[in-house]
Amino acid sequence: MGNKFLQYFALTIAVIGAVNWGLIGFFNLNLVSLLFGSMSWISRIIYGLVGICGLYLFTFYSLVDQESQEA
Repeated sequence: MGNKFLQYFALTIAVIGAVNWGLIGFFNLNLVSLLFGSMSWISRIIYGLVGICGLYLFTFYSLVDQESQEA
């Protein structure tokens, strides 16, 4: 159960980060900075979590490889 929670948590945080980057790219709007302040300690924690979750999601490639071998 804990592993599923970690997977969903990492995926959710990475999606939030992706949406933030999309807003920056299309509208020059940094939602994290807007909500929590530019490089405040909360913003830095959010950016850190997005980075860590993105790195964790690299392990999902092994899950995709396992599914292709089972089929």
